Amino acid sequence: MNESGDVRNREGGLQAPTRHPLAWRDPAFYDETALNRELARVFEICHGCRRCVSLCNAFPTLFDLVDNSPTLEVDGVAQADYAKVVEHCYLCDLCYQTKCPYVPPHPWNVDFPHLMLRAKAAQFKRGEVSAARRRLTHTDAFGKLASIPVVTEIANASSRLGLVRRLLDVHPQAHLPRYHSRTARRRLKSLPAPAGSPQAAGPTRGRVAVFVTCYGNYNMPQVVEDLVVVLRHNGIEVQLVEREVCCGMPKLELGDLESIDRHKNINLPILAQAVEAGWDLMAPVPSCVLMFRQEIPLMYPEDPAVQAVKKAFFDPFEYLMHRHRAGLLNTEFKQALGKVAYHAPCHQRVQNIGPKTRELLALIPGTQLESIERCSGHDGTYGVRRETYEVSMKIGRPVAARASSFAPDAVSSDCPMAADHIAHGMTDHRREPVHPISLLRKAYGI
Repeated sequence: MNESGDVRNREGGLQAPTRHPLAWRDPAFYDETALNRELARVFEICHGCRRCVSLCNAFPTLFDLVDNSPTLEVDGVAQADYAKVVEHCYLCDLCYQTKCPYVPPHPWNVDFPHLMLRAKAAQFKRGEVSAARRRLTHTDAFGKLASIPVVTEIANASSRLGLVRRLLDVHPQAHLPRYHSRTARRRLKSLPAPAGSPQAAGPTRGRVAVFVTCYGNYNMPQVVEDLVVVLRHNGIEVQLVEREVCCGMPKLELGDLESIDRHKNINLPILAQAVEAGWDLMAPVPSCVLMFRQEIPLMYPEDPAVQAVKKAFFDPFEYLMHRHRAGLLNTEFKQALGKVAYHAPCHQRVQNIGPKTRELLALIPGTQLESIERCSGHDGTYGVRRETYEVSMKIGRPVAARASSFAPDAVSSDCPMAADHIAHGMTDHRREPVHPISLLRKAYGI
């Protein structure tokens, strides 16, 4: 506030950030003239600030465009080049949550990630997204096909072939996840009946329905199994969500909001029914949790079922730490973990739940943590695509170097894709990544 009491032109802000709903059904959301006007306005603010230059490649791209323009200002940048900035934003949200002093409720109202999402959605609606990029986001379809027992090994082998990678626009050196014929749902088809009555603690009810996720079901079924075992070891009743489709995060990164709408119309009634029946919700991948806690609620702010699901959705370690505060966490750890290089993923950090994974792992005797809070640069498709793989590896290089220098016994991240990307970039002390929930099961000795 200045001397006259005017807050409109104040530098920065001290209030907690707030998000505005996405007006994605409004035709004006996609209007190219209005969109370019808003891009220029926000780019001008970013150019005058430049605090986010170290986060990703979107900001260096913008600043290079400005610095190489004839006017050395945003007005000298061709509007056709705005797409180059949009290309390098992978919606990690860190600029919004950790750097930008002008986020709402500041009058300048800068929400860079959601402006980039709007631009991506406009590009998608205009048909400017390649078929290869669209194919790469069909996570459910690929998983269902690749998990057929006679197909799994063929799928894993063919993913290393140049022809397949060209079809999907995947870089020749990019790490791709393996598929499993024994999916999480096949492994956990029949869960034993719970023993005893569930105990509530804080916002948790002691009954969890797990949203398995595409990645959890097809690519890391052991982690989902470990999650269920750890929850039951802590007296928590567990079931799998009756059925599910992709949460929609790959489509969000693409700007394909209509596909998110279709996925939401399948998932939400099932999730809302589980909440109504007294179950809390959980997913083993932070990006999927974020979809149901932030992105989908902002797309459907007036839908009571969406808001009920949002309230009931938890990160696994957030949930367990709620139980710990109530004295209900089993702390009888039988095995030390040694030195763990732990990476806190962006999509978990922006949920404002605090470093719950780190706090819980720190309870395990004989465990030394090197906590790394910096973007791995992966973001699902950005870290494997031919056009962005090299940049992605550059962004993640400081994380991989710090993990290597720690000479860890284990490399871990709540985001399995980030963990793979970090391990892929490590040159010394390379380790196969282990999910934190799997480390916790190991510490319990179960």
